[in-house]
Amino acid sequence: MNSPRSVLVTGGNRGIGRAIAEAFIAEGDNVAVTTRSGGAPEGALELKADVTDAAALEAAFKAAEEAHGPIEILIANAGITADTLLLRMSDEDWDSVIATNLTGSFRLARRAAKGMMRQRKGRIIFISSVVGLLGSPGQVNYAASKSGLVGMARSLARELGPRNITANVVAPGYVDTDMTSVLSDEQKEGIRSQIPLGRYADPAEVAGAVLWLASPSAAYVTGAVIPVDGGLGMGH
Repeated sequence: MNSPRSVLVTGGNRGIGRAIAEAFIAEGDNVAVTTRSGGAPEGALELKADVTDAAALEAAFKAAEEAHGPIEILIANAGITADTLLLRMSDEDWDSVIATNLTGSFRLARRAAKGMMRQRKGRIIFISSVVGLLGSPGQVNYAASKSGLVGMARSLARELGPRNITANVVAPGYVDTDMTSVLSDEQKEGIRSQIPLGRYADPAEVAGAVLWLASPSAAYVTGAVIPVDGGLGMGH
């Protein structure tokens, strides 16, 4: 049994984030989870924090470090949507999604990298989306924020690689979560018909890819975008 690692997952109270947190807990790791509304999985250290609030984020990092030691694995997963067509999209629709999905992830990576640089090891994993590379009508803000994570990860991979820190992206497709449950049956069927595997993902399948990127087996993988999308985004 390897010694437990210090893991931080943002947005870890539901959906993909929760599945990721549960997967690391099952591995025996020490997992801290940030959430805006509470409800972290059993066995996780729950930290109330919004990734757009720099002071709350710093407090969350300190609490996680006090409990589990310096963060060794960061999963930047917290994300929101504010979908609408371009001509109806307000500045607020744009700003809120970029602030959470992109700027929040930047702040997390910058803070986590401090400890990782000192330890000369670390794994940074951004949760993007098939939409970031494939595009999606009504999601100009969301797609921009999620594709931005790819550029960020690849820059970090080059910058932090000499310190034995990897930075990678997991790009899920459509997953059975609260975020997709709001779609109508007609919308769901339309999406499903475009997915070569003909089904939505289970959140645990996304967690599996994250777990692998954090494992010793993936020590030589950095700057990669790993799609977990049933083949929806091939070539994009």
